[in-house]
Amino acid sequence: MKNAYHTFLLLLLCTCAGGSAWAEKADRLKPMNVESDAMRYDDLKQTNVFTGRVVMTKGTIVIRGARVDVRQDAEGNQFGVVTAEPGKLAYFKQKRDGVDEYIEGEGETIEYSSKLDNVRFIKRAVLRRLLGSKVNDEVTGGVIVYDNTTDVFTVDNGTPANNPGGQNGRVRAMLTPKIVAPAASAPAGTASPALRSSTTLEGPQK
Repeated sequence: MKNAYHTFLLLLLCTCAGGSAWAEKADRLKPMNVESDAMRYDDLKQTNVFTGRVVMTKGTIVIRGARVDVRQDAEGNQFGVVTAEPGKLAYFKQKRDGVDEYIEGEGETIEYSSKLDNVRFIKRAVLRRLLGSKVNDEVTGGVIVYDNTTDVFTVDNGTPANNPGGQNGRVRAMLTPKIVAPAASAPAGTASPALRSSTTLEGPQK
């Protein structure tokens, strides 16, 4: 179909690592702290507009951009729209619960919702999973939506306007295989078992 988008669904970032850790669940209940060069507050609309080298933190979440618009609803849910400087990308990072892993993403625009507990990266979107400081997995596309509650993210190739760096509107992904610890070596003097041919096509049991 001419106008159809090809959507690429990657299930559970933690699946690649073989773990069961989720994004830091307490982050959505933490206060939002913002630093910027200027701020405009509208009490009637319950909105804040921060401009100039904005840095926003919320628990383990770190967001950076040229402008951040923050709105709060009657239930106390917070919604943020982060805009990058022209030619640059806005930035998002969050720790995963219980492990030394982080989710890191960039886009020309980033939208955060504490109510839905998700993040949207729009235009030239990039999402990475870090093991400590090392990039383990990376995916790029026009629009990426990351759900903190399930650790599921979807990647859409978008349009040429949303994904100008993409090749033929394709999603690009780099996924590092899980590293399995080597088996213990046999004691000295013990012969290694001979290799045997297999009569099945089954892989190793997990």
